[in-house]
Amino acid sequence: MKKIVVITGAGRGIGAATALLAAERGYAVCVNYRQNRSAADAVVRAIERAGGSAIAAAADVSVEEEVVRLFERVDRELGTLTALVNNAGILETQMRLDEMSAARINRILATNVTGPFLCAREAVRRMSTRHGGAGGTIVNVSSGGARSGSPGEYVDYAASKGALDTMTVGLAREVAGEGIRVNGVRPAYIYTDIHASGGEPGRVDRIKASVPMKRGGQAVEVARAILWLLSDESSYSTGTILDVTGGS
Repeated sequence: MKKIVVITGAGRGIGAATALLAAERGYAVCVNYRQNRSAADAVVRAIERAGGSAIAAAADVSVEEEVVRLFERVDRELGTLTALVNNAGILETQMRLDEMSAARINRILATNVTGPFLCAREAVRRMSTRHGGAGGTIVNVSSGGARSGSPGEYVDYAASKGALDTMTVGLAREVAGEGIRVNGVRPAYIYTDIHASGGEPGRVDRIKASVPMKRGGQAVEVARAILWLLSDESSYSTGTILDVTGGS
């Protein structure tokens, strides 16, 4: 069976590293992005130069109609979906909860919780044997903040990732008998651009001395964990959340 994966938020960081590694391992890749088309196109070009197959597809995962169109495009242009990586996520400037607006909290939850739910729904509709599918795999990209709570920085983001962890376990049990495995990875202290969104581009370097391995992680190290969970090598694992945190 042809391996086809949708990776949300795949224009940069962990998503881009996962897209490149998935293509290297034989997947046709849908590189989803929200706004930065040039970054997504660059990932597609890199995949194609290496002999792989990929498309760049715009969609804001928090908007139901855009998610539906995204998966319909994959149906038309790549074929029957076999894997989903829910990687798209946002955070905003570091602050305490007592400084946060409802608008900010709702933006975080819409992208980081509603988005993965909608994408997983579309994936299940295509992959579940209950719906005539042949099975598949879903990996949700969480955060070490789901365990730490990220106090004083972004408890809204951390809470959204805690919700994603709970969804991972619940959905895994819901579709385990329908040929679908659902797992998660929980990265922390990874060198990506997301820290700049929080107002501290050098956050990993500030924190790395407290990490047992005494260094920050690279996006490809998270990508390798994701690809293991997508692969048959993890065939008896579902509802599992794998920490990629340097021992933290």
